[in-house]
Amino acid sequence: MKKLFAILAIFGMMSVGLSSVVFAQDTTPEEQTEQVAETPVETPVETAAPVAVQETSNGGLHQALKVKFIEGGAGFMSLIAIALILGLAFCLERIIYLSLADVDPDTFLGKVGESLGRGDVEAAKDLARDTRGPIASIVYQGLLRLDQGPDTVERSIVSYGGVQSGLLERNLSWITLFIAIAPSLGFLGTVVGMVMAFDDIQRAGDMSPTIVAGGMKVALITTVGGLIVAIILQIIYNYILSKMEGILNKMEDASITFLDQVIKYNVKYKNL
Repeated sequence: MKKLFAILAIFGMMSVGLSSVVFAQDTTPEEQTEQVAETPVETPVETAAPVAVQETSNGGLHQALKVKFIEGGAGFMSLIAIALILGLAFCLERIIYLSLADVDPDTFLGKVGESLGRGDVEAAKDLARDTRGPIASIVYQGLLRLDQGPDTVERSIVSYGGVQSGLLERNLSWITLFIAIAPSLGFLGTVVGMVMAFDDIQRAGDMSPTIVAGGMKVALITTVGGLIVAIILQIIYNYILSKMEGILNKMEDASITFLDQVIKYNVKYKNL
């Protein structure tokens, strides 16, 4: 359910930006010129230039991105934008999952150790059942096999630890896919743009610098967009990996601590 909410939130935010881009793309320069011509100008001549400068400066980065998006071509730039949206959705889902899974193991294991020290195994099971995260799940599986001896508990911890590690690594392959596919789409758009530029040169029958420069500019915009998307997703992906490695280290330390508690419990209560 949390994953669904995260993906819907990402799609909602990005759809607003894409809708504005599509609206800007649908309005041609001729239509914009006609709208300006039809609108009566009531302001004095002296104040018209400052107002125009202010409106241009207020566009900022958002307006520049929309212009480059349109210049790069809606086809390939839309695919790159979709790769960014889906990649960010999976990244957000992993960050939320890992943040919920990252709990303080010392406090949790201290309470479990106190319950085992009193011989109250059921209280330790209830504590592990009510605590979220992979460490609590591993401890709970070990407590279920507490009567079978430390060796059985250790095997269950190792086996279920592998299951929890797989859950932590889930969906990471999708993130790496979008990291790889974004620049590939950019390069493909560049190749297609270059082919179209050569077609324009062939139709014009002249090697005009204007035709060559315009075609190469449009072609290279897709490459820049794909590389930017790949860089953004790569940075977030490395953050996710570092967070996951920290949780795995905590799982190993908690497993060793819990095995020591199990051994003390068996020495104290099983050898009476």
